[in-house]
Amino acid sequence: MVVGIPGVGKSTVVDKFIARYPGAKLVTFGTVMLEAAKSKKWVKDRDKMRKLPVDKQKVLQKAAAIAITRMKEKVVVVDTHLFIRTNEGFWPGLPFDVVRALDPTHFVLVEASPEDVATRRRADATRSRDAITTDALAQELQLARSFLTVAASLTGAPMLMVTNSQGKADEAASAVTSMLRSASS
Repeated sequence: MVVGIPGVGKSTVVDKFIARYPGAKLVTFGTVMLEAAKSKKWVKDRDKMRKLPVDKQKVLQKAAAIAITRMKEKVVVVDTHLFIRTNEGFWPGLPFDVVRALDPTHFVLVEASPEDVATRRRADATRSRDAITTDALAQELQLARSFLTVAASLTGAPMLMVTNSQGKADEAASAVTSMLRSASS
């Protein structure tokens, strides 16, 4: 599982990693949740999901976890968030039942400086993001580490933290590739 707060460049790092790791399938957890939400006619776009009541988001998480565990590929890389900022507060992206169902072999936390995250979020015209200060982003980065520690403890999966500094996604992807290659040898 590759995790990180929005704007750290997680998807960029994952895309570069997937290109280096033949046979790996990329699955974006939020996309699988969105498919379930659309089938229930709860939302039409991804950024509206986090505005749903938490009880509905829980239903979507479980549906996504079940769909992902049914995939037959040998290596499935799940791109997701450790928490979601909702109207009700921070909510775990990988609560106990979901993380146990997914049973990941490894966690990779992609991080970046709060300034890089803020710049990336402002530049991403494809998403509807809430405005946030760099101090709040620093708190989110620390919160991500806390959620990662809990998820790794629940599953026994090792965790790796990589920094994705501006313009350095290749280096972060190399670190992920090295970790997974050494794990499979």
